[in-house]
Amino acid sequence: MRFSLVLLFVVLLFSFCGAGNITLHQLQKMPRSIEKDYYIWRFLRQRSTKRDEAQKVVSQIKHINDKLQKAYLKKTGRRLHKKRSHIASGLSPAKKKRLKIKKAVTRDVVSCSNPLERWHKLSCAMKIFVFDNAGREGRRRLDHTPSRREWLELTMQRGIDTFIRKIRKERLPKLSSALLYLPARGNKISFGLEFELALGAISKGKRAVAAAFFNDSIKKAKSREEADKALFWSWLTSHKKSYLQRLGRSYEVNIYTLYARDMLGRDYPSVIVPKLPKKGKRSDELYDPIAWARLKKKIFSDADNKEFEKLASRYAYGEGVGYYSYILAKESRDKKQFFPIPYRDLLSRLSIERQAMLYAIARQESRFIPAAVSSSFAIGMMQLMPFLIEHIAKQRGERRDYDELFDPKVALVYANQHLNYLHKWLQHPLFVAYAYNAGIGYTKRMLKRGRLFSGNGRYEPWLSLERLSNEQAREYGKKVLSNYVIYMNLLGKSTRMKDQLSNLHLPHQTDRFRKR
Repeated sequence: MRFSLVLLFVVLLFSFCGAGNITLHQLQKMPRSIEKDYYIWRFLRQRSTKRDEAQKVVSQIKHINDKLQKAYLKKTGRRLHKKRSHIASGLSPAKKKRLKIKKAVTRDVVSCSNPLERWHKLSCAMKIFVFDNAGREGRRRLDHTPSRREWLELTMQRGIDTFIRKIRKERLPKLSSALLYLPARGNKISFGLEFELALGAISKGKRAVAAAFFNDSIKKAKSREEADKALFWSWLTSHKKSYLQRLGRSYEVNIYTLYARDMLGRDYPSVIVPKLPKKGKRSDELYDPIAWARLKKKIFSDADNKEFEKLASRYAYGEGVGYYSYILAKESRDKKQFFPIPYRDLLSRLSIERQAMLYAIARQESRFIPAAVSSSFAIGMMQLMPFLIEHIAKQRGERRDYDELFDPKVALVYANQHLNYLHKWLQHPLFVAYAYNAGIGYTKRMLKRGRLFSGNGRYEPWLSLERLSNEQAREYGKKVLSNYVIYMNLLGKSTRMKDQLSNLHLPHQTDRFRKR
């Protein structure tokens, strides 16, 4: 009897803490993917993995991150080295010769007694090359106040982004003055940099210049959200209602389109909430990251979207709703906005606000894909990091294998507990989203500095929303907030984006870090 109890305990322990060791043979069968990298990381951390096995598996890694680097170093005493592409080695003899001449010209300009005079005699393309390769001291010697014509000609060159970024990074005062010139039609400045220049013009009080940059960036947008952002800021700086009306016609749900509809007094756009039968053919592949890796490969290899509806139908039931929505969204090239509401039985005991927050995060983190893995090995539908899983498991007195977080029911419980902690310090969904993505320490430092979300200034809180130092958290926060507003309405609690953005400067309503 005693032996049977011990055996039962061992069986339960293994079923609770993981499926045992990962083998080199298993890894070799997996497709190269981020999901496979996750299992390589786990393989490297196993005590049973030998040094020579660790060295063999390196060639199968798709993306080297810090976790893989540390695990490999601990196992072998060596570091993983990223493959470097040597651009020059792939050049034709003629191109190599031209590159050699360009470098010789650069050395000649930088070493002469009057580099600026020599630089002005070059073609615009050569000016860009020489400036980029002149070194910090060389660029300092080339600093000058360019004429409007000279600057506009330079902005027509392909390398202008790097040119401008070096001016800004090295704070070259004379060349920096040209950043406030009105943009030339057909310039080669990228959308992202042009947007940064527009924000810089606002800080200098040059509203007309900023408006011109925003307007010019609209046609450079590579996504619907970028176009909406440019349209919104064009309206904000010019007050032309036509921009707002164009935003109101956008198919995408984001903070800009929702706010525009608030300003126009319109209802929010209709979104798709899949209504699927609760039960279907249960499949373990829903919770298998490698099956998800194979499915993604199939989705993205079908350029014509011919099989998408048939593929989506395999997941047309409750627990498969994430896959179902993801596939059909890709079929529409993300023009159809899906907002699933799964696991109602599990979340119904929570407040509407908490349900909306969990759904908003899940939609942004994984699109409700239970088997999702990020490049930093955040796991499952709620994309919790391994260290956080360990911390929450310890708080709960549990032992959890990371793979158990591919079960949405476990992931939601753990994410909800993490939100309990975040909500002790942060009450606003935007700030909670920042903390969920970048950590509560980062969010605390950002708020306590008092530079952002102070309520001071003509363009607040929009400038603060665009100037958050952590780019990933900045964009993540915007998306989670727009998801949150939609889910609040879907769950029956009327909420408007304009109201959500009206109190970000009020600590007593948003957080416990700032003075009240």
